[in-house]
Amino acid sequence: MERIRYGDLPKGMYEVMAGVENYLHQSGIDLHLVELLKYRISQLNHCAYCLDMHYKEALNMGEEPLRLYSVSAWRECPYYSEKEQVALELAEALTDLPRHHIEETLFEKLKQFFNVQEIALLTLAIAQINSWNRLQQVMRSRPGEYKVKV
Repeated sequence: MERIRYGDLPKGMYEVMAGVENYLHQSGIDLHLVELLKYRISQLNHCAYCLDMHYKEALNMGEEPLRLYSVSAWRECPYYSEKEQVALELAEALTDLPRHHIEETLFEKLKQFFNVQEIALLTLAIAQINSWNRLQQVMRSRPGEYKVKV
């Protein structure tokens, strides 16, 4: 049951969140990778609405269903590039900071595939979906109703 509708949010709140999304979309960050991260983080945060949204968005971008089904076990699956694996590792660590730290070894792995600007953008994208997930935990928008904008 929906608790809070988007129209009930304080004036400007949605626009600020959407502004970060727009910034990321215009930043040059790999949006396919970001969508995969959004899906994985939404799994970790148990956000049904966000899982529905990012599954549909990823498919619309050409993602393979098998990779989405398997992303919770990405370490054991051969479907993800080394670049994707290190980004997924960062996403999981930042999503569960109380249990993880961003160790030098992870940062060194990140630098093999991303420059510092890209690492900063990935960090922002990860923080952003975590914010959306937490907002949705309170709002409880109904899963299944999301439609991809074409």
